[in-house]
Amino acid sequence: MRMSQEVQPATAADIVIIGSGIGGATMAAGLAASGADILILEAGDHLPDRPENRDPRAIFQRGFFRPRENWYDETGSAFNPGNYYNVGGNSKFYGAVLTRYRSEDFEEMQHLEGVSPAWPFPYEELEPWYGKAEALFQVRGKLGEDPTEPLHSTPYDFPPVPDEAPIAALRERLKTAGIHPSTLPLGVDIDTWLSHGKTPWDAHPNSFNGKMDAETTALASALKHKNVRLQTNSRVTRLETVPDGTTIAAVHYEKDGTRYIIKPKLVILSAGAVQSAVLLLRSADEANPAGLANRSDQVGRNFMNHNLSAVIGFDPRFRNDSVYQKTFGFNDFYLSDGNGGAPLGNAQLLGRISGPVLKSDLKLVPEWILDRFCAHTVDFLAMSEDVPKPDSRVRVDGDRIILEWIRSNWPAHQKLVAQIKSVLRSAGFPLVLSKAFDRKTPSHQCGTVRMGDDPAHAPLDIYCRAFQHPNLFVVDAAFLPTSAAVNPALTIAAQALRVADHIVSKELA
Repeated sequence: MRMSQEVQPATAADIVIIGSGIGGATMAAGLAASGADILILEAGDHLPDRPENRDPRAIFQRGFFRPRENWYDETGSAFNPGNYYNVGGNSKFYGAVLTRYRSEDFEEMQHLEGVSPAWPFPYEELEPWYGKAEALFQVRGKLGEDPTEPLHSTPYDFPPVPDEAPIAALRERLKTAGIHPSTLPLGVDIDTWLSHGKTPWDAHPNSFNGKMDAETTALASALKHKNVRLQTNSRVTRLETVPDGTTIAAVHYEKDGTRYIIKPKLVILSAGAVQSAVLLLRSADEANPAGLANRSDQVGRNFMNHNLSAVIGFDPRFRNDSVYQKTFGFNDFYLSDGNGGAPLGNAQLLGRISGPVLKSDLKLVPEWILDRFCAHTVDFLAMSEDVPKPDSRVRVDGDRIILEWIRSNWPAHQKLVAQIKSVLRSAGFPLVLSKAFDRKTPSHQCGTVRMGDDPAHAPLDIYCRAFQHPNLFVVDAAFLPTSAAVNPALTIAAQALRVADHIVSKELA
């Protein structure tokens, strides 16, 4: 459809939230009871409940759900990034692991390659909102198994997702090998999920089928309030400031071929770590020639993407007939390499890998052979911290998004993979293979509009408010000062609830 050149008359709202992923949806949930007029603008639409949602060939081999867009790397080569634009954002496809950062993650940490800087506040500051986020996302979990587990002032409301029989046996094997497996905190109602199909949930889209994503929990809670509205297929194109470049005067967006302007009192930008930075850069004006919130020259910089590898153990005597598999992990190498050396990272079970999944990479191998192989495997995800670097960044070049990711701390990740392989061999898996994830796979992208306590080095303050623009908040993975080595969703949600409480008490009182 050809875009109309006519701009519709401006409308108003108290708060505009851009994006309905973990950050935006949780902000809406936290602000909803204030009574403020809240409009959520989502670039995509609702994901329908369709057969492809449970079809691994559609998901992994045909890329049915991948967006039809390209980004570009530092060499100018195009790649399909695998980010999703729909109500609920990337959480519709996530593994639903809702883990707290370790308390040490909030402190400065020396890695094999670089330093992970301290947060502008300690773990204890965020701890109460972690508990509120766990309640909002209905997390299933169990305390007391993980030696690295931080303080929990509140218990989980639901018991953990149970191990399937082969996974329970695997857990015991690892204990015998001296490892401390611990139950993953999961946002999954497993009975409801399995009632819609006997598949894993990891990487499978959720349409109110039992996975606790941003739409089914936080957004659903927010939309119970009449003062909260969701508008889909509404892509924000730029933010407009007042003439002196300070406050945000208007949000420009496009819907169904028409351009609109809305003038809110507060703007919550939650478009995702890459797209939030892109929007701030593309909103440059005479007063802010380097982009909004960018006096520090840090918008788009410090991009982090977890170092990830799949580690697959094969034992011909081990029969794995599990459906979902993903119920525990271990952090024995999280705070050190096990011998007093630098931290390595987290290991957690992947969603069950099958022949159709492997076929996406091993195209020449018959699927039936891959299925026979997978019947005797167990699948782990190795996750290591990517240390922030200013030259690892997101840029814009006209309509192009340029992602110049400088992977850091890779030697630590290689050591983690080697440790996991050693553990699996000790647990009776004679053949262990690994494969690193590439930039085309969404890997917890974060850090591009980081928060801090010094406006010379960070775009945002400790409540995610832009230092330059008092009515602009950026609340998604972009605010994270560090990536840590665990899934970031719960930390984003906890900070969103903290920021929402701050806005209610200070801005809307």
